[in-house]
Amino acid sequence: MEEQIITYSSCPVCGSAALHKSLSALDYLVSGKEFAIWQCEQCALRFTQNVPDVFSIGPYYQSDNYISHSETSKGIVNRLYHFVRTLTLSDKRRLILSATQLENGKMLDIGAGTGAFVHHMKSKGWQATGLEPDEAARRNALNVHNVNLLYSEAFFQFPADSFDVITMWHVLEHVHDLHGYMEQLKKILKPEGRIFIAVPNYESYDASFYKSFWAAYDVPRHLYHFSPETIFQLLEKHNLRLHATRPMWYDSFYISLLSEKYKKEKKNSIRAFFVGLISNMKAFIDKEHCSSLIYIIGK
Repeated sequence: MEEQIITYSSCPVCGSAALHKSLSALDYLVSGKEFAIWQCEQCALRFTQNVPDVFSIGPYYQSDNYISHSETSKGIVNRLYHFVRTLTLSDKRRLILSATQLENGKMLDIGAGTGAFVHHMKSKGWQATGLEPDEAARRNALNVHNVNLLYSEAFFQFPADSFDVITMWHVLEHVHDLHGYMEQLKKILKPEGRIFIAVPNYESYDASFYKSFWAAYDVPRHLYHFSPETIFQLLEKHNLRLHATRPMWYDSFYISLLSEKYKKEKKNSIRAFFVGLISNMKAFIDKEHCSSLIYIIGK
């Protein structure tokens, strides 16, 4: 089937036609193709232009190195990913408990990958459901974590007020039907429930340092590239309330290490460490410059 392309003439978040090209980045993971990244002058969203549509994007995820699907541990970057993921599973659970004041409840994890977080929450007494579009990832979830994940299509089949907690850990930037997802999130969240959305932040120091090599652009899989202002306007558009933001301190180091790998010169792990450290130091003063942010959202 011929690849179908989406070309935006207006902003995918706010609808403004005031757009301009910001930079170009390569798909280092799969195709090697170059994609333009444009920016909205109204809400500051950056987005990947001429991106494959939902029916054409699948081949861009087919890589043994796409770690959230494959569970590969080859190489220092992937080993670091697994180490950090193990550390952050408990951190995420504690954040959920703190924000909701619930010891257990019903949780939906969207884009569950190989099911590590769903497995962790189940082990702590939560009724945890996971959604994952990739067949290989669902298979790994069953084999590695003994977790049965649902197809992503189930998302629009849940009734209203179904979940106390909905999580999207680095998932929203992959979603083609952005506004449809936001409305469904609001519908299936219980009145006092919370949504936890984690996304990269292109206003971070590591993003400004690596520019087009910044690994969190991850074109074309990342359709959108958010800033805190963009998230605020997106939530406002859907009558959702931002309760708090929390930094993801480990991401600056992981993203910097991966960005060094993408540069043409020899990978520099020491420089990656210092870029990540400087990024976090700047974010400690102003967390809206953290490499990735968690947005805690309610109705």
